[in-house]
Amino acid sequence: MTGPPQDRPGESPGRQGGPPPFSGRQPRAVRSTLAVLEEVVAAGPGVTAKEISGALGLPPATTYRLLNLLVAEEYLVRLPDLRGFALGRRAARLALPAVTTLPTAARGVLEHLRGMVRWGVHLASFDGGQLRIVDPDPDHPPSDADLLARYPQVSALGRLLLAEQPDWRALVRDLRTFTAHTVASPDELTARLAEVTRDGLARQCGELRADRGCLAVAVRAPGDGRLVAGLALSGPAHRIADPDPELVEALRDHARRLEPLLA
Repeated sequence: MTGPPQDRPGESPGRQGGPPPFSGRQPRAVRSTLAVLEEVVAAGPGVTAKEISGALGLPPATTYRLLNLLVAEEYLVRLPDLRGFALGRRAARLALPAVTTLPTAARGVLEHLRGMVRWGVHLASFDGGQLRIVDPDPDHPPSDADLLARYPQVSALGRLLLAEQPDWRALVRDLRTFTAHTVASPDELTARLAEVTRDGLARQCGELRADRGCLAVAVRAPGDGRLVAGLALSGPAHRIADPDPELVEALRDHARRLEPLLA
C-alpha cells in the first residue's frame, strides 16, 4: 500500500512539484491585489494610488505595495505623466478578445456620413460597460481616448452609456471640472441623463474643451434593443447648443443603418 508522499527534512513542499500551501495572510493579500486590479478597470486609465486607496479602504502603504507588484508583473503600467495607472500588457490576457475590426459595410456607413458633414464622425463601443472609440474620424481626431473612458460624463458618447445604468455613480468616480461649462453637480448630471433617455440624443457643449462639443445617438441590437455602440458628431460648441434638425436626423439615420451590422 502506497501512502501520500512525505516531505523530506529541510525541503519545502513547493520543491516537490506542487505549489506551496497558502500561509494565513496570503488569501487576504490575493483578494486585495485582485480588488486593486478590479478598481483600475472600473475607474479607467489614470486612476491614482490615492483614489484606489480611498475607494477600497486600504492603507496607502498597502495600496502602493500592491500597485508596485502589479506594475512589476506587467498587469498595470504607470502612465507617462506619473499621475496614475492603467492596465498593462498581461491584463489583456484576463479578458476575452474583443472584436476590433469593423465590418466593411459598417465602415461604409461611417464614410458615407463623413462625406455628408464637415463634423467629426466617431463610433464607440460599450463592451463591458466601458467607452472605447473603435472608429475615430481620421480627419477630425476625437479627444484623448483615455480621458473619454475615464470621464464618460463629459462626452455625449459617455452620456449614452451612463443613461443606461441603474445608477450612473457605478461608472463615474470623479466629477472633475475641465472647463467653466463642465457639469460637476450630481443633480445636474442626473437631469442631463434624463434628457438623453427622453430625447434619444446626448450632447455636451464645451464641457471637455471649451471650443468643442458633440452629439451622439445610440446604436442598439435589433432583437432586444441592447445598447451596443454610439455614433457621434463633434464640432463647434456653439452649434451643439442648437443643432440643425437635418443634421440630427442624418445622425439617427446612419445609427439605424449600423444596427444590423454591429449587433
